[in-house]
Amino acid sequence: MKKSTLSKAQRRERTRIVSALVIYLVLVIGEHVLDRMGMLNGILANQWIQMIPYLVPYFIVGGSVVKNALIGIRHLQMFDESFLMFLATIGAFAVGENSEACAVMLFYQVGEFFQDYAVNKSRGSIKDLMEIAPEYANLLHEDGSIETIDPDDVEIGNILVIRPGEKIPVDGVVEEGESLVNTAALTGESVPRTVRKNDEILSGCVNGEGTLRIRASKEYEDSTVSRILEMVEDATSKKSRTENFITRFARWYTPIVVFGALALAIIPSIVVGHPLTWIYRACTFLVISCPCALVLAVPLSFFGGIGAASREGVLVKGSNYLELMSQLDTVVSDKTGTLTKGEFTVTKVVPANNASEADVLRTAAAAEGLSTHPIAVSIRRAAGKAGKAGAVTGYESVENVSGRGLLAKTENGLVAVGNAKMMREQNIAFTEESDDASTIVYVARDGKYLGAIFISDTVKEEAADAIADMKRAGVRQVVMLTGDREAVGQAVGSRLGIDTTCAELLPDGKVAKVEELLQQESGTKRKLAFIGDGINDAPVLARADVGIAMGSLGSDAAIEAADIVIMDDKLKRIPLVIRIARKTVAIANENIVFAIGVKLLILALGAVGLAGMWAAVFADVGVAMICIINSMRMLNRNSFRL
Repeated sequence: MKKSTLSKAQRRERTRIVSALVIYLVLVIGEHVLDRMGMLNGILANQWIQMIPYLVPYFIVGGSVVKNALIGIRHLQMFDESFLMFLATIGAFAVGENSEACAVMLFYQVGEFFQDYAVNKSRGSIKDLMEIAPEYANLLHEDGSIETIDPDDVEIGNILVIRPGEKIPVDGVVEEGESLVNTAALTGESVPRTVRKNDEILSGCVNGEGTLRIRASKEYEDSTVSRILEMVEDATSKKSRTENFITRFARWYTPIVVFGALALAIIPSIVVGHPLTWIYRACTFLVISCPCALVLAVPLSFFGGIGAASREGVLVKGSNYLELMSQLDTVVSDKTGTLTKGEFTVTKVVPANNASEADVLRTAAAAEGLSTHPIAVSIRRAAGKAGKAGAVTGYESVENVSGRGLLAKTENGLVAVGNAKMMREQNIAFTEESDDASTIVYVARDGKYLGAIFISDTVKEEAADAIADMKRAGVRQVVMLTGDREAVGQAVGSRLGIDTTCAELLPDGKVAKVEELLQQESGTKRKLAFIGDGINDAPVLARADVGIAMGSLGSDAAIEAADIVIMDDKLKRIPLVIRIARKTVAIANENIVFAIGVKLLILALGAVGLAGMWAAVFADVGVAMICIINSMRMLNRNSFRL
């Protein structure tokens, strides 16, 4: 049996609406029959007696509206939709339009019901993301027993057992077992990923058929799933400029409408006469002016956009960032780990001064012993393959010279490992090598040049296509910033179709370059996004109009500083989220223009008596429903894919 998509409260509201509708139809048909028989004026001649039966469906369906209106009046905070509907329907009852007064409240609540359903539907992807939170963790004790504990109680180093079908409670490393892990909730990828011993595994993923034992590498509050949930919760509080405009508009619009309706009811009645006619028109005016279509349809568009992005493995931290993405003109990107895989490999070693290749590698590896930089890892890996004979095994201290390299005091002397600038600053005579495709690391010991290590990074397969897609999505220029050599940067940039490459930049140089580009965009609606993944990218991510972090491999600092997180490191997500953003803003603007246009037209017609209560119902409920249906287009994945 298919599970209902309605909540318990929604099912109760549906029952109230259906009950009120049945009673209303019976009353309308009964009134019509009595009128045809000539009995209406005889039996129910008094206007107030005719009103009493209609109060039954009115209060069944509109009791909550009346209650909210009275509470607002009591607290002198009455200028909202409930007050408008209450005032309009009471006025309609007062002039004898009983069936119309009841119908207005009934259809208003029908509209509210579908609005509530649409909001929940649009938030569905966000709600699904919230469900990735693990409920428990299986802690393995030394005696082999397993205890079920709260994920918050997991400590770093704990061994956890993950059975088939269970969620990974915290980030960790696989100690034992092999399995397929479903990462769809985090990355949007439907294809499971194989994990085995020593592989990193993220919390929030769902284990497949195999049993895993993992060693916790982070506590729950620092794990991927916890950070994602925190960012999702914060996202709804960060409104776009369009949403803020509508909120401010509604705050002034409602009292203006109320006083306008009072003027319409009083002034013509004094000047022209026929007060009941003008009261009826004023009530029609109030129903038409109800701002629910505007107040709801715009946020609904952005809920749909954020939800659509989350389904594609992109976490947008607020609708304001989605709106900024729609105005994106320039994309600036880091190179290593963003456009390239960050998987460095030693491709060549050129020794000098009678040193061997193995000696060059082992000397560099000793200095790089504590570094986690991908280049350092590749050097240590190559040194391990070269063998241990004659290896330098100890160092006293290591100094990181920003943008240059490392100086390490080892048991064999002072080792300098870095770029050409490092060698010149240390007054070391060396042979400058050239290779457009490689990063070159020079090695010296006690002022004597030992040789050069050539290291190459691999460009991501989808990087060129992703950049081309960005330009098709409306991005005018793509800029790459790198601390690598000019020749390497230009080679990668040319291969990927980058418009501008800026190389040999220190972290503060990247910030300065972004500042320069932002100055060029100043005074325009054009926005700049920066894509990065490392700790050194955090300042630039925070400074850009929109910071985009590559989440899977990205550092915690980068993810925290970013406004948008790509959960699986795939660059193809960026042009996709640009299209989602532009479609979201387009739908929101369509809703604003349509809602205001129709309301102004029917307001004018209502004021001169050419539009009655049924036209008012369309201007309120009908317009809201059309805006909702328009907003629901964001739920169609094919609408923003190429």
